[in-house]
Amino acid sequence: MLQEVGVSSTLIGHSERRTLFGDTEESVQKRIEACMKEENFCPIVCVGETLEQRERGKTTDVITKQVKTILDVYKTDKKLIIAYEPVWAIGTGKTATNEQAQEVHALIRKLIREAFGDEVADRTRILYGGSANPKNISGLLDQPDIDGALVGGASLVPADFAYMINCAYEK
Repeated sequence: MLQEVGVSSTLIGHSERRTLFGDTEESVQKRIEACMKEENFCPIVCVGETLEQRERGKTTDVITKQVKTILDVYKTDKKLIIAYEPVWAIGTGKTATNEQAQEVHALIRKLIREAFGDEVADRTRILYGGSANPKNISGLLDQPDIDGALVGGASLVPADFAYMINCAYEK
C-alpha cells in the first residue's frame, strides 16, 4: 500500500514506538522482514540507548543487541539504513558529541562488517538522529562513519533545514 502511493522507505524501531507502543526487538524484526520481502523498499531502522543505559556504561551492549536483531533478518541484496538515535537526545535539545556519535556509528559499521564483509558495511548508510540541528550538523557529518542525518524538529524550520541540507550536500 505504501509503495502504491510512492513511498519507498519506512521508519522502524523509533524510540517513541519502542517506549510508547511497546515495540520489541521481535516486532522490529518482523517489520524488517516484511520490508525485505518488497522490491525497492528500504527500512530505516532506529537504534539507541536511554540516558540511564549510557550513564551505566551499557551503550555498547544495547546497540550491539539492537543491531544484531537487524542483521539477523537483513537480506544483503536489499537496501538498509540504520539511524543511531540516542534516546536521551531526542527532543531534549541535548545531542551526542561528535566523538560519542562517531564511536557508536563505528560500532554499528563494525558489526555489519563482521556479519557481511566490507562491501555491505561500506554501502550501508548510517545516519545520526539525535537532535541534529544547524549548529551541530557540520561536525557530525565530518565524522567518517556518519553518512547523514535523520532530522526531526529542525526540519520544521525551513531555513534551518535548508542549511542542514546544504551542509550535507557540501560534504
